[in-house]
Amino acid sequence: MCRKTGCIFLLVVLVAWPALAEQWASKMFEQTEHDFGYVARGAKAEFEFVLSNIYLEDVHIAGVSSSCGCTTPRIKQEWLKTYEKGAIIAHFNTPSFLGRKGATLTVTFDKPFYAEVQLHVTGFVRSDVVLNPASAGLGLVDQGTPADTKIAVNYAGRSDWRILEVKSANPHISGTVVETARRGGQIAYELSVHLDPGVPVGYLNDHLLLVTNDRQSPQIPVPVEGNVASAVTVSPASLFMGTVQPGKKVTKQLVVRGKRPFRVLSITCDDGSFTFETPADGLPKPLHVIPVTFVAGTGAGKVTRMIRIETDLGDAASELAAYAVVLSP
Repeated sequence: MCRKTGCIFLLVVLVAWPALAEQWASKMFEQTEHDFGYVARGAKAEFEFVLSNIYLEDVHIAGVSSSCGCTTPRIKQEWLKTYEKGAIIAHFNTPSFLGRKGATLTVTFDKPFYAEVQLHVTGFVRSDVVLNPASAGLGLVDQGTPADTKIAVNYAGRSDWRILEVKSANPHISGTVVETARRGGQIAYELSVHLDPGVPVGYLNDHLLLVTNDRQSPQIPVPVEGNVASAVTVSPASLFMGTVQPGKKVTKQLVVRGKRPFRVLSITCDDGSFTFETPADGLPKPLHVIPVTFVAGTGAGKVTRMIRIETDLGDAASELAAYAVVLSP
């Protein structure tokens, strides 16, 4: 029997209105459809269908299947606790399929209740353009450090085909092209991709657009991937304190790591309900374990606050969200 209010309400809905039984799961997804557009043959094309657990009970993704071999799905994280985010990753198989393709991905949940959600992807794989490698992989990049890589763009078709310019919606990513070969309808370019040092910390999953003189499909997306690592990392990335009775307290830990020994200068939050134990010795270490204590107030509901950690490894402070659910008396 469910003890938590959210779970009890969800059970009532499922029993009273069977037609709504699937909706509790679909409400967690930010979107359920995606169009890859026109992509080059062999290009890496992936999309994340992001979902968030908005319930008090843990959610378990039991599996995901695809209606078409043109798309391979996988689960980023099977178990999601309250307010945790996960994703269903749709990989468009551009090396093996050509032309217009589409697939329905069926996501199956078995906790806290059974449900299925259908996600839809479409796209057109071009046969005349090939990227080598499949994406601009920048790898692991230290924050504040520029990065560069190159991709070969090969075209087979019209003898007058040209790349006119390279566009980017991300101000930190840019690209330039140089024509390296032209023999009749066989044309080759070299694309240079540059990441500037001001890019924010985190996983980079973006793209450049090659603008061509092909009127039917003038733009070719080129995936750009990388992971910009901060000098300091905090684990977990978001801190869920749990469900707490009014007036009660709960303590959990943050692990702060650095690439070299460092000092924690301050830990702050704009809510006095959250308190911290800063390192007493003040010595530089590559790893600090920081206890975080939350004392629940009298108001029931979700509490969301930002925790800010400052170190001596630079000007940028680390921030993370802290969550708690205060139960009704």
